[in-house]
Amino acid sequence: MQIRRLWKLLRARIPGVIVVPLLALASLSAWALASPVGASPDDDFHLVSIWCGLGDRGGLCEPGAKADQATVPQELTASPCYAHDATKSASCQGADFGTHPDVTVSTDRGNFTGLYPPVFYFVNSIFAGENIDIAVILMRVFNALLYVALVTAAYLLLPLRRRTPLLVGAALTIVPLGVFLIPSTNPSSWAIASATVLWITLVGFMETVGRRRVGLAIVAVVATVMGAGARADAAIWSICAVAIALFLTFRRERAYLIHASLPVLLAIVSAAFYLSASQSGAVTNGLTGEPPHGLTWIGLFIYNLTQAPDLWVGVFGHYGLGWLDTPIPNVVWVAGFAIFVGAVALNLRTRDRRTALVMAGITALLFVIPSEILTQSNAVVGGYVQPRYLMPLIIIFGGVAVLFTGRSAFVPRLAIPITAGVMTLTNSLALFVNMRRYITGDDTLGLNLNQRIEWWWPAAPSPMVIWVLGSVLFGLLYASLALYAWNRAAPAASQDPAIVSTTVAQ
Repeated sequence: MQIRRLWKLLRARIPGVIVVPLLALASLSAWALASPVGASPDDDFHLVSIWCGLGDRGGLCEPGAKADQATVPQELTASPCYAHDATKSASCQGADFGTHPDVTVSTDRGNFTGLYPPVFYFVNSIFAGENIDIAVILMRVFNALLYVALVTAAYLLLPLRRRTPLLVGAALTIVPLGVFLIPSTNPSSWAIASATVLWITLVGFMETVGRRRVGLAIVAVVATVMGAGARADAAIWSICAVAIALFLTFRRERAYLIHASLPVLLAIVSAAFYLSASQSGAVTNGLTGEPPHGLTWIGLFIYNLTQAPDLWVGVFGHYGLGWLDTPIPNVVWVAGFAIFVGAVALNLRTRDRRTALVMAGITALLFVIPSEILTQSNAVVGGYVQPRYLMPLIIIFGGVAVLFTGRSAFVPRLAIPITAGVMTLTNSLALFVNMRRYITGDDTLGLNLNQRIEWWWPAAPSPMVIWVLGSVLFGLLYASLALYAWNRAAPAASQDPAIVSTTVAQ
């Protein structure tokens, strides 16, 4: 009898617990191979910082010519030789790129003055090695694995009705910027992972009891250290996530105040990471720049305020990938943003006062924060502040929009397969365009990525194999999520017994 029950449980759990995470990891791994070393923004800085993340190591990171420099393989600093020119393939790296650790250079282009928090560089530095290609691929797949593991753990630990906000926030915002950055050597990888799970795991933590609460606490701690330990701005979003979770779950009870001590502690840890990073000065003091001609301070602020939504749609592909030099077809961001807005609009009628206030607050932050930084920097939207900086807030906004008392978000069943199909197609198109840009440069047209190859990984499967696998596996992933959403769209079942409070979203 026990064996039969166990088999039924495994049969019900295997698709969600094993297959879906494996599909997600495989899809992100395809993106890990879709661009060369140095492709993510400011990768010359981040790669050097990673190679020196564990301090001085012979052949990897040694003392530089000056106190604020380090001696590293020269190929780390030269890897983005194709940056800012979409017609230039990655062949400029050379056919034997990544195999010359003995050719070194002293550089100050690294995290030698504490510009960024050190945790991301420290952990990824474990994979640094003499073969740069292999090391970078390992780092990318590892960061993708961390993201998948974190989301999977949060999903399994959250009560049933809190899983939908987690999945919606992730699934509807990940293409194309997320799928590019998560399997990358850019600290934004961890910022995205942290934002995806932190706020909702804290909501679950404040609402549950027993081992589930302990598990959610562990996930929240890991997510906080990952986000705040990667970027100063991610530390701010971690503090925002704590504030959102506490506001949504607030109860006038002594037990609530006791349990709230963990989120408060996480906010303090995030603040400590933020204050320890020189990068934090950009938020309070702005960056450097010359004021646009004819604009006063207030005029510049108002202009940036009105242009801020341009950064939001950048998350969905309006801005280029890589060093903002890989243009993505407009259909990708139009379709992705339309689906996101549609999901939010369909659930407006379920809004209660608390979630409405949180959504209004996030919207205000999405307007004010980039406008303030740009104005202090004497710059306009399009410079300095990039969509990836705001992506964590977009993810949280999407999740909060579908947070209410019920089995899932309100959505017509017909919209579920349409959404899955559109996301699959936009991911496939973005993956193809991204690969084309580096393999031949985007001045070469053609549907066969295997023709006229100028750059590709030495021992990897052919470009077409990676593109087809990445597209198909991503489609299977979203088909699985669509099946989950279809079943969850059925009439509400009994209240989840793990929930001990129904204050939220009533």
